[in-house]
Amino acid sequence: MRTAVYAGSFDPPTNGHLWMIEQGLRLFDHLYLAIGSNPSKSYTFSVEERLQMLTDSVPSCERLTIGHFNNRYLVDYAQEVGAKYILRGIRNQNDYEYERVMRHLNGDMTPDITTTILMPPRKISEISSSTVKGLIGPDGWEDIVRRYVPQAVFEKLESKN
Repeated sequence: MRTAVYAGSFDPPTNGHLWMIEQGLRLFDHLYLAIGSNPSKSYTFSVEERLQMLTDSVPSCERLTIGHFNNRYLVDYAQEVGAKYILRGIRNQNDYEYERVMRHLNGDMTPDITTTILMPPRKISEISSSTVKGLIGPDGWEDIVRRYVPQAVFEKLESKN
């Protein structure tokens, strides 16, 4: 069975994340969505809120497990759940450089786990969680942000603002 982990902060989940999840389910027999905690980042939403937004945004599927890990390397989490693949996305050159370095570091730590990198379509490739959060506030933000996030996430953003 081909099992992969797709990890991120998902703060908040975007349509780009949903595209990656759809592709992951096409490519792998089982996909773990894992919210990771990076001590150098500050988050807008709690882990529980992000778990709920993901649960509300993705279709229920027995081949999909949503969870989180804290204070651990992604490859250690992947080993724990029996994944042999890490699924990552790149939107631009900066993402590429970061993911290239991480792929090699992860390979050094755990050579039997393969990193698979996908590039999303143009219409969603420029949007990140940080970009979405940066769009909130000015008059009419709702019409703009609604395009880039799942409905459940939009409702959560709207309730916080």
